[in-house]
Amino acid sequence: MLDIFNLFPGIPIKSDMRTNSKKINKKSVLLWALIFIPYLVLIPAAFWYFNKLDSVEHSSFIVINKAEMMLYHYNYQGELLQKSQIATGKNSGNKEMMGDSKTPEGVFTINQVEDASAWTHDFKDDTLGKIAGAYGPYFIRIAVPGQKGIGIHGTHDDNSIGNRVSEGCIRMHNEDLIMLVKHINTASVVVITPGIDDIKVNSLLQTDTIIDKPVLIKTWVPKSKQPVKPKQFDKIKLKDKNRK
Repeated sequence: MLDIFNLFPGIPIKSDMRTNSKKINKKSVLLWALIFIPYLVLIPAAFWYFNKLDSVEHSSFIVINKAEMMLYHYNYQGELLQKSQIATGKNSGNKEMMGDSKTPEGVFTINQVEDASAWTHDFKDDTLGKIAGAYGPYFIRIAVPGQKGIGIHGTHDDNSIGNRVSEGCIRMHNEDLIMLVKHINTASVVVITPGIDDIKVNSLLQTDTIIDKPVLIKTWVPKSKQPVKPKQFDKIKLKDKNRK
């Protein structure tokens, strides 16, 4: 720190003036520190805020409509970003167990987006065996409670799109999948809605779970509405009017 008292060595300076100046300088430094320290704390808070804001601005949600065999992708403002045809599970209804070839229904989140370009799969519905590029370029893994391996992916067979042919996943044309991956992240939500056939199957399953046993239902009837039993009257001796 610049000492103004050393600029004029020929001028006599009292020692108490020099001491008072040092005290003033220390107070000034402390005062400026108290002013700027809160701003220093705000810097990381600002980075956190803008990071969250960027996450919100890039958040979106996907609607899988099993009735229409269509995928709709919206941004956080509800604006439609993409509409693409899809394929879903070959069996109707909500997914219950692994291997039932049903596409799950409900609200889910995206776990991660994986590079699936080198993946192979044997669909066991032909003699081709393991097929290279069966999942297309990407696999968007969806977090489905109690299930594994459910996701949105591409396909090696474009003719399958628009039909119920998969083992439970959602298939897309590869070019549509590439477009979708560019605009999603793990903050994206996936909503899968049932079609008419799915609703029928789900309602039948719910009916089958009901135990068919006769149930005795005892209803309460207010006293005013209860049937009145006829009273048993004894023979009443009629008074003779002429008798006093």
